[in-house]
Amino acid sequence: MSGAPRFSARTAWDLSETELTRAVRARRAAGLPLIDLTASNPTRCGFTYDEAAILAPLARPEFLVYDPDPRGMLTAREAVSRYYADHGAALPAENLFLTPSTSEAYSYLFRVLCDPGDEVLIAQPSYPLFDFLAQIESIRLLPYPLFYDHGWHLDVEALRSRISPRTRAIAVVHPNNPTGHFTKCAERGELEAICSEHGLALIVDEVFLDYPLVENPEPSFACGDHPVLTFVLSGLSKIAALPQMKAAWIASFGPETVLEQALERIEVVADTFLSMNAPVQGALSEWLQSRGAIQRQIQVRLRRNLAALDRELGGSPISRLEVEGGWYATLRVPAIEPDEALAVRLVRDFGVEVHPGHFFGFPERGWLVLSLSPEEADFLYGIQLIRTVFSEIASRP
Repeated sequence: MSGAPRFSARTAWDLSETELTRAVRARRAAGLPLIDLTASNPTRCGFTYDEAAILAPLARPEFLVYDPDPRGMLTAREAVSRYYADHGAALPAENLFLTPSTSEAYSYLFRVLCDPGDEVLIAQPSYPLFDFLAQIESIRLLPYPLFYDHGWHLDVEALRSRISPRTRAIAVVHPNNPTGHFTKCAERGELEAICSEHGLALIVDEVFLDYPLVENPEPSFACGDHPVLTFVLSGLSKIAALPQMKAAWIASFGPETVLEQALERIEVVADTFLSMNAPVQGALSEWLQSRGAIQRQIQVRLRRNLAALDRELGGSPISRLEVEGGWYATLRVPAIEPDEALAVRLVRDFGVEVHPGHFFGFPERGWLVLSLSPEEADFLYGIQLIRTVFSEIASRP
């Protein structure tokens, strides 16, 4: 019997090119200018890196010896513990697992916490990558809403209503991407109470924690008491603006007995893959120690672009939603057409690329999401073009 191989239904994605992707590709192919207000790769946003200092620790000869540790090199984990100490949290190095990315960290946790068909609750709006991660691991992501009322808030009762016998964890992004909403202390308490009541784990993604845009931001979930099993994820991609170095981690907290069980299970998963390479682990301490210089550059850029955005939107039919941290801003725009069609028109007719809101789970009309990372002159020009478009629309009879 012969025939074509069969592939897993988990990988039956729609890989067709979107109209927005085609519009961007066509404009670039035509050599026309394009202001990219989705740019969030820090290595391509005009920041200044100390190249010698970044590359020097990778050249140590001791990294030619293979000495794997499923949790990661101890000196690297100790460096991560010091990072959390700077945030006021006590984290034993033995409670850490190093991974090449937070995506892989999620994968480890989904495998440890869930069987196929189990569910994880995650806030919406949120970053769409989570859907792919869940599908690959044969679990279901169920959204619970954030609502906006002079700031973003967690809809606790809606979250409760989505819990089922198959629910295994609640995932939180702190601050959220793209809304920039920090989970407040009272909301954290409610999440922990729900997790305790239903026997759920709490997964907290803090990749944007070091980029607050308000005074007195909420602390890391690594701080304080941990009445339920809690996993805090982060990494160098944002903390040190080094996404190419592929270094992240899982910091584990919780009641002693269940925490010990979780650490044992994660260690088996980590030992199966041993994904982290030695040179990056060896350099982690120096990269974390020197993170302040690049973070200051990024903070200045984020705040200046946010201020420019507010100045340019004054008197226009566009409003900016409150943002407390992270690298993005959300715009409420006149709902004249679906967001995807609007984003395509902005690319084709005006040379400005933005995210349509539905990409993050917003309703299909009236929302755009922008990165605050682009260079300031490009960002300002892009915003001026967008304002011109909507001002013209608003002036029509």
